[in-house]
Amino acid sequence: MDGRGSWRPTRAEVDLECIRHNVGLFVELVGATCRVMAVVKADGYGHGAVESARAALQAGASRLGVALVEEGEELRAAGLREPIHLLFEPPPEAAARVVELSLVPTVYTRPYAHALSRAAAAKGAKVDVHIKVDTGMHRVGASPREAAALAGEVASLRGLEVEGIYTHLANASLPGDTFTLRQWETFRQVLQEVEEAGLRIPLRHAAASGAAISVPESRLEMIRLGIAMYGLLPGAGFRGSLDLRPALSLKTEVGHVFRACEAEGVSYGLTYKCERDAWIAVLPIGYADGLSRDLSNRWEVFIAGRRYPQVGTVCMDLCMVDLGDDLYEPGEEATIIGGYGMEDIGVERMAEERGTINYEVVCGIGKRVPRIYLNRL
Repeated sequence: MDGRGSWRPTRAEVDLECIRHNVGLFVELVGATCRVMAVVKADGYGHGAVESARAALQAGASRLGVALVEEGEELRAAGLREPIHLLFEPPPEAAARVVELSLVPTVYTRPYAHALSRAAAAKGAKVDVHIKVDTGMHRVGASPREAAALAGEVASLRGLEVEGIYTHLANASLPGDTFTLRQWETFRQVLQEVEEAGLRIPLRHAAASGAAISVPESRLEMIRLGIAMYGLLPGAGFRGSLDLRPALSLKTEVGHVFRACEAEGVSYGLTYKCERDAWIAVLPIGYADGLSRDLSNRWEVFIAGRRYPQVGTVCMDLCMVDLGDDLYEPGEEATIIGGYGMEDIGVERMAEERGTINYEVVCGIGKRVPRIYLNRL
């Protein structure tokens, strides 16, 4: 092993300076009166939750967001003491653990609210909670008709204090989308009803990465910074709106080289036939690592500064590259996904080729791929 924690040279390199840069852009964009929650769920969108969280906090984020209690446990175990928001309700049975970890829970159902109250009372704790309102995404959240009443009921429960109220915008990846504006207006009406009911809730939030750019009024007292924190676009329409710097690269090394003759096939199903005699490099990376099988014969990699086509069916652990007449020795570095400055083979292009979103590309990089962190402070 070479210090990366693996005998295999395949690794994901995460440039923490890029994350700090991206978070800093939003800290400046929203101003001193608006907080930034750095969302590090799904292992920091595949970048590594703990290191990404630390970089975001160094750049001015003041809170963290996760989806699972277990994700909150990981951050607490790493010594992070900042507020950690739990963005979805776990089963009521998890309430005691939520309180023990001092997480900031999202509430949108009465059974969970009461479970939290019992857990808080048992520990003599005060738990700040955020009410989630479903303004049209139709996933989770209290209905707009019930939100003010739910907030009032939660505020009356022992051990609970309503610190925040928020919603999530379904089409914020599309700048100028009319449904986003309708959701925003619905949320504004809910906020007015809450105020008329006599509740003063200090943290109101609606904007994630996209709306924080395109709907400035939705920033309110906090934004939830997710995909853009990692240098990736909230949607194609945001290209060029900010100097986002992709933080992740996926790299490996040439593992084996062989000579293939004209008309010979390569890999499962022999889906690629050599048009002439050529050198074929075998790279120790496959679909279990984040190079999707549906990119077979459709992707390119960089070796020694030159671009080469990936050929044949991508295997679970390996893929092949047609080098033509070029010859490299095992150990030569190969870039599968390029980070900042290598957008030609970057996450955004891979998502386009696969007909999916950048989130899925980075979240799909397997756990067996070590994350190597550059520019730690």
